[in-house]
Amino acid sequence: MSKRLRSSEVCADCSAQDPCWASINRGILICDECCSVHRSLGRHISQVRHLKHTPWPPTLLQMVETLYNNGANSIWEHSLLDPASVMSGRRKANPQDKVHPNKAEFIRAKYQMLAFVHRLPCRDDDSVTAKDLSKQLHSSVRTGNLETCLRLLSLGAQANFFHPEKGNTPLHVAAKAGQILQAELLAVYGADPGTQDSNGKTPVDYARQGGHHELAERLVEIQYELTDRLAFYLCGRKPEHKNGQHFIIPQMADSLDLSELAKAAKKKLQSLSNHLFEELAMDVYDEVDRRETDAVWLATQNHSTLVTETTVVPFLPVNPEYSSTRNQGRQKLARFNAHEFATLVIDILSDAKRRQQGNPLSGSKENVELILKSISNQHSSESQDNDQPDYDSVASDEDTDLETNAAKSNRQKSLDSDLSDGPVTAQEYMQVKNALVASEVKIQQLMKVNINLSDELRIMQKKASKLEKQNSMPESDYDNPTTSLELDETGSGRKGRQRSVIWQGEGSIPEDTDTAPSSNLPSTEDVIRKTEQITKNIQELLRAAQENKHDSYIPCSERIHVAVTEMAALFPKKPKSELVRTSLRLLTSSAYRLQSECKKTLPVETCPTTDIQLVTQQVIQCAYDIAKAAKQLVTITTKENNN
Repeated sequence: MSKRLRSSEVCADCSAQDPCWASINRGILICDECCSVHRSLGRHISQVRHLKHTPWPPTLLQMVETLYNNGANSIWEHSLLDPASVMSGRRKANPQDKVHPNKAEFIRAKYQMLAFVHRLPCRDDDSVTAKDLSKQLHSSVRTGNLETCLRLLSLGAQANFFHPEKGNTPLHVAAKAGQILQAELLAVYGADPGTQDSNGKTPVDYARQGGHHELAERLVEIQYELTDRLAFYLCGRKPEHKNGQHFIIPQMADSLDLSELAKAAKKKLQSLSNHLFEELAMDVYDEVDRRETDAVWLATQNHSTLVTETTVVPFLPVNPEYSSTRNQGRQKLARFNAHEFATLVIDILSDAKRRQQGNPLSGSKENVELILKSISNQHSSESQDNDQPDYDSVASDEDTDLETNAAKSNRQKSLDSDLSDGPVTAQEYMQVKNALVASEVKIQQLMKVNINLSDELRIMQKKASKLEKQNSMPESDYDNPTTSLELDETGSGRKGRQRSVIWQGEGSIPEDTDTAPSSNLPSTEDVIRKTEQITKNIQELLRAAQENKHDSYIPCSERIHVAVTEMAALFPKKPKSELVRTSLRLLTSSAYRLQSECKKTLPVETCPTTDIQLVTQQVIQCAYDIAKAAKQLVTITTKENNN
């Protein structure tokens, strides 16, 4: 894709140079800022994907390129091209415009309200109009004119329209004609590759019959896109459909001993009607897309945007076509921590395979929310008995983007055992192993992130030095902070060690129930100074990971833990601000998790390379969470102390 990018390419919404994202269903390229608005609208409005940092099926990318190069954007801005629109004061956004309200209002009008799309003459019977459009679509897909078909779809043509005279759907026609890009576009708009025509044949059958083997293979992939995406999310690979393998059911290391609550949740899932099960599966698919796109977003942004208006999407946006109950259930998915969400994904994969193989269970009208609640309760009860939780269960509307990264971490935590289509072969094992090598890319990204973070902290420090001197620091309700003089050569002080014992037992902020909540916050300068130390230590750890110096993990993690301890000690024992408590909880629990992961490198001589790679990815993830939490605390204290 990078070879294709040209300086002439601009964002479809604000004309900014070198857009990095694509909206697949709109056939356009967009910049970072406009992408943040697209994401907030939901996938039912715009399906975004990064051009470089997200895997693309080659023909899907080719479809977007073709639409973009053939002026697909004019479909969505038809009336703006009319000179009269200039006279009326309507214009598209500029790169210099603010995201809110300027760009956001324009993008909502353009895609959500379809305010600028060419309107057909009003007719009394809308269904006839839709039928006519669908018949035109049915005829057009046998050609290579993608933008014509996109225009018809934008006006209301149905991708799954069954032509009463022809006895087939547009996808059947595209498959017969070998139009693979048309098939991609139809699939984006919901066309089903498994639909049978009046002769009982599917689009896949016609593609094979016509010798269009690439198209046939791609249609099979599209047919299993939902379950493939869920499997890839957890274990980093997809089934080999060409070899007759259509499902991968990952297994987590700690899922063998299922609790009664877990069994009950699984039973409720199995008892759902096919319709309700499909709805739940699609909602989980959307949540996977949200979490994965958040991870790409966090890895590719200039991280000064993390605390501005263009932050990640905290939960699935409302889809007005769904009931309020379903929308509430969709949003609750964001509160699932990585372990809970992975359990739900695995159960859905298992049941999808069972249903396809025709093993129906007795129907039931159990509410989908009961399933989500049961899984959540199961892990809540388990975490109470677990002193070393695998993942931080903190989730608030301000901080749910962190779960994206925890879920990524969970992908390596999962044991990639394909229990559904035969044993894991040597080839499959190598595929997983090769996928783990991608951690090198993440290391490079995080090194860049931390360099940006250091620069930003220096800027904040300069600003803070201009503020009025704080009169006197109120004594912290925490234990007295450990100073650098109290540290021994290993970087851990006596009081720091005492504090770490408390955190290791709880994995969160120690709270004294007898202490009243305090709104006192440390000075911005102190917080910046401690954050710089944390950042410096994280950079040392990432360099060690980059250079495969695994024996440096433990001393680096100890220095990070001490720096985190000192920073947390600056804050009251019981902060009044929920945001401060959330950030401190993430900071301290991530530091503890980091130490736990680094200790796994001790028996180096007995640890296979793959295990080291797994540990490295976990270590990188913990370091990222620590850096983000520290930055949040800097931002909070800077804002509060400036008020």
